[in-house]
Amino acid sequence: MKFAIMGSGGVGGYFGARLAAAGEEVTFIARGAHLEAMRRNGLRLTSIKGDLHLERVQTTDDPATIGTVDCVIMAVKTWQLREAAEAIRPLVGDTTLVLPLENGVEAADTLAEVLGEAVVLDGLCGILAWKEAPGHIVHAGVDPFVRFSERDNRNSERTARLKAAFDRADGVSAEIPDDIRVAQWSKFLFICALSGIGAITRAPIGVTRQLPETRQLIEAILVEIEAVARAQGVAFPDDAAERAMRFIDAMPAESTSSMQRNLMAGEPSELESQNGAVVRLGRAVGVATPVNELIYAALLPQELAARDTL
Repeated sequence: MKFAIMGSGGVGGYFGARLAAAGEEVTFIARGAHLEAMRRNGLRLTSIKGDLHLERVQTTDDPATIGTVDCVIMAVKTWQLREAAEAIRPLVGDTTLVLPLENGVEAADTLAEVLGEAVVLDGLCGILAWKEAPGHIVHAGVDPFVRFSERDNRNSERTARLKAAFDRADGVSAEIPDDIRVAQWSKFLFICALSGIGAITRAPIGVTRQLPETRQLIEAILVEIEAVARAQGVAFPDDAAERAMRFIDAMPAESTSSMQRNLMAGEPSELESQNGAVVRLGRAVGVATPVNELIYAALLPQELAARDTL
């Protein structure tokens, strides 16, 4: 299959590299020093699932030079998503799939607003990875997985074909879940809790899950998100929050979220699509989210300063 990776950092760089190593035709869309490093030296992946160096990769900063593709993987930050969706229009033909591997639960809605419902899948991924340096991706935790489906959960030949491409790649587990909304919100549970607690404490998860005071906050974040999900009609299992806490307990002690790292660096973050989304979606269904409201309010001045809108 012919892939374009829109956003070639930790997520896009990892999954794109694995697909390219498996023989798929992959073009990485990047910019700046990362783009130049890939042009000169290819893409290097340091991974707990096995290191990889692609000495030559296809890369560009202009999607219009690629032509239509079979699948566009969206791996930009959520606050960049609408602009990125406009930029990939030249890549999207009648049979193209657009697969969001974003944090949050609203990415597919945004993509469908820009590109139309027909080409958009619902999707998510799990991985602890980041861009260590230009041309170098580090994968340090979580067995990498992708999960995706048609937005109405129906089986289709095109999602089966996409899964087959991921199945050919080493270091990737691909699944078409029975209920994609449950899968999305299940990930959102733990990533939003990880992001929120890490961003306000500036501590890794090994610290915050151990201290009774911050562990109680993590559990409260999970309970609120679970309540919002159920009110939104998500068919969660009875122990959804407990499962998310077990996942958090199993993460490497040094783990931090990308939202936490962005805020600590004074950069724009995914605050609006994570804890902010819990607050907004909770209000829409009449569910109180006081802990997430506090986290959102406490971090908002830093977020606005990073965006130069304060």
